[in-house]
Amino acid sequence: MSVGRSLFAATLAGTLALALSPASSQTLRYANQGELKSLDPYTLNESTTSAHLGHVYEGLVARGKDLKIIPALAESWETPEPTRWRFHLRKGVKFHNGDPFTADDVVFSAERVRAKGSNFLSRVPADAKVVKVDDYTVDFVLSSPNPILTALWATWYIMDKKWAEANDAVAPTPAAATTPSYASLHENGTGPFTIESHQPGVKTVFKANPNWWGKPEHNLKEIVFTPIANPATRVAALLSGEVDVIEPVPVQDIERVKASPNATVLTGPELRTLFVGMDQARDELLYSNVKGKNPFKDVRVREAVYRAIDIELIKNRVMRGLSTPSALMVAPEIFPSKDFTRPKFDPDAAKKLLADAGYADGFEVTMDCPNDRYVNDAAICQAIVGMLARINIKVDLQAQPKAQYFAKVLKPGGYKTSLYMLGWTPDTLDSQNVLHDIMGCRDDPKDPNRGEANLAGYCNKQFDELADKVLVESDTAKRDLLIKQAFELSMKDWAYIPLHQQALAWGVSKKVKLTQGADNMVRLYWATMQGE
Repeated sequence: MSVGRSLFAATLAGTLALALSPASSQTLRYANQGELKSLDPYTLNESTTSAHLGHVYEGLVARGKDLKIIPALAESWETPEPTRWRFHLRKGVKFHNGDPFTADDVVFSAERVRAKGSNFLSRVPADAKVVKVDDYTVDFVLSSPNPILTALWATWYIMDKKWAEANDAVAPTPAAATTPSYASLHENGTGPFTIESHQPGVKTVFKANPNWWGKPEHNLKEIVFTPIANPATRVAALLSGEVDVIEPVPVQDIERVKASPNATVLTGPELRTLFVGMDQARDELLYSNVKGKNPFKDVRVREAVYRAIDIELIKNRVMRGLSTPSALMVAPEIFPSKDFTRPKFDPDAAKKLLADAGYADGFEVTMDCPNDRYVNDAAICQAIVGMLARINIKVDLQAQPKAQYFAKVLKPGGYKTSLYMLGWTPDTLDSQNVLHDIMGCRDDPKDPNRGEANLAGYCNKQFDELADKVLVESDTAKRDLLIKQAFELSMKDWAYIPLHQQALAWGVSKKVKLTQGADNMVRLYWATMQGE
């Protein structure tokens, strides 16, 4: 029994494939703590949103069952020269409205994903030229070699040019948009499911696409997604049989769900790293009682905040042991952290650092945090607020649903945050993605996509030089050394505060059958379940 390939994967021991019993209904009912706000595939670079939309939209490439890049809308590709990639497109593919898929759609999508309002700017290099060779051949001409180009594209979905132009949807819908666009409320992809109805924040109904070009690996007729923000209500819905799958299971309810006769829990670490960022760009913080200067521009203040956070307390009390404290901004599965040690929790040293920086009495600042995106996200932020209070930093916590949170803090919203928590999984499963997107200098005239998700405004040109070398270096040992040097530099700068990789916790009805795979990877694909 195998699983499908449209939802994001997380790695840990043991492979899981989910299948509804042939005797059961062919409707899968799924609940998540967060909502699916926009159907525009370029609005929000967030794994849960991309996972949902990956059922209706597809890219030129995808990730297979072993997480390797495989063909999707492109049947094959080659690099006739180091800076030219040629893609041969799949023929006979149709969008859900019947429009044929051609090279025109690829060229259009490459322009749209790089346009103002897109949250996926770094998917296609800003200076890349996308050339239609014929209806089913496209060249991507780069200014410099990029050996991991296709690794960026598993969640870069191709849109129908004709449909977008006809529905005034040529421009991407920004995450901060207050008025929905046609593309945010409707879809027209090429994927294995269509969307029959979409009520943002209420319910989305997916229907199997009988005209999909691929071979379905599921026995489903429909998927009904319902956001349930309240943890207790979400668990009750699973235990009562109202839904078949929930994510996440609150850490405090895992054992109760495991002990129930109707459901079980799938747990294990994932690749996402949660971290805290501090605004280092503005001369004066947006949200603080300190006027005329920015405390976070002082490396001593950043170190003080880092040393004030008791990561072991968060692990044991907030996460109930289901997290792995991190010294780096990436998981050890992506880059080994054996050469790095997380700085020790030391509130006394933190107080001295603040005093040395001129803030012996502390200061006030606002912290932004989602409350429906990560496992126990609001509780983690609340714990950090308490820890910072001990060194006289008074934090006004703004914990809000992810739709409002992302609209405020992301680039289209103007990076309007002074202190925040965010999680990041590199789409490429490679450190360079974090070095470039999260930690690279913003507004680089030579690379306007650098630092696209750098909400903190951290900037070190020497760091960027290392990141650029990482991108083009093909020798693994040399590349790893460059990555190590970059992380060492950022730690010396106290650029960010990595927290941990948290556990996946999916609640699954026992009507869903589990099978053990052989490749020691966990995949949770809620929409593509193999029938026996």
